[in-house]
Amino acid sequence: MTTVPRPYTARVITPLVDTHGRVHTDLRISVTDRCNFRCTYCMPVEGMEWLPRRELLTFEEIERVARVMVERLGIRSIRLTGGEPTLRAHLPVLLGKLAALRGADGTPIELSMTTNGATLAHQAHELAAAGLDRINISLDTLRGDRFVELTQRDDLDRVLAGIAAAVEAGFSRVKLNCVVMAGVNVDEVVDLARFGRDAGVEVRFIEFMPLDADGRWERGSVVSQAEIVERISAEFPLEATERTHEPAHRFRYVDGRGHVGVIASVTQPFCSSCDRVRLGPEGGLRNCLFALDETDLRGPVRSGSTDSELAGLIVANVSAKWAGHLIGQVQFIRPRKSMSQIGG
Repeated sequence: MTTVPRPYTARVITPLVDTHGRVHTDLRISVTDRCNFRCTYCMPVEGMEWLPRRELLTFEEIERVARVMVERLGIRSIRLTGGEPTLRAHLPVLLGKLAALRGADGTPIELSMTTNGATLAHQAHELAAAGLDRINISLDTLRGDRFVELTQRDDLDRVLAGIAAAVEAGFSRVKLNCVVMAGVNVDEVVDLARFGRDAGVEVRFIEFMPLDADGRWERGSVVSQAEIVERISAEFPLEATERTHEPAHRFRYVDGRGHVGVIASVTQPFCSSCDRVRLGPEGGLRNCLFALDETDLRGPVRSGSTDSELAGLIVANVSAKWAGHLIGQVQFIRPRKSMSQIGG
């Protein structure tokens, strides 16, 4: 399902620039805090209190905030996250609304999504038809027993089927996200890289970050980018590519069979080039994944604020963004919310 774009008229944008000179062009939108998995690094097995549905932004409210940010503030790409975004009913309707947005120069946005993949076997083609360009699928292990330990669900076969469906659906890019944890799945790094090579998809390994719900993260649990690359390169030689503003540092397989990426948020922070802002399911705008405060946009949207007033709130939030997250330093303070409540 798609929405017809509004007629294009030239507009003047106000770039989202913070006091450190970083220009923000990427918006992450969490459409729900609910998830059908219970990944140990993301949320507790029990005790999560879901947001009441009335507190979630409606599709129309999400579209309005996104439109202001695309048309007035220079956002060029939008990624849907969760929780698990495919649990939000009628998601293709929202995708159609967002796919119809156009930037100040009339160009369409890039629309992507991060998912656990468990329902993709039945949804991939519909999501692609609704306007989804790219998709990232979480896969932390290829072992059935370990999958159950990590997610508390026996759904590895469904995720693998979802990956195959995503490739078949023809998305411009299909990537796999793997959180690497010492003593948990580091022994599978090469196997996951091999799986990606064989499946024709790019695997992005992610350093374990202190956003786990039970707060047991410690520096010793982190497997560094250097170790990840060393393990893979011993089996499949790699060479680094030029670094971009994207969070992943990409490496090219020397034999030409694609790329692999590493998001080294802990050991090699990329805060100086960060171009992302995040909208939570209840309308809280965060200028950093590790931000301690949010700007409420739901209240102003529901109380009749103008687009200019919303834009002003967004500009003020981004302007106040700090230089970096300070992980590993004595000044670091964990956010009150876990990853599942913030969105990836």
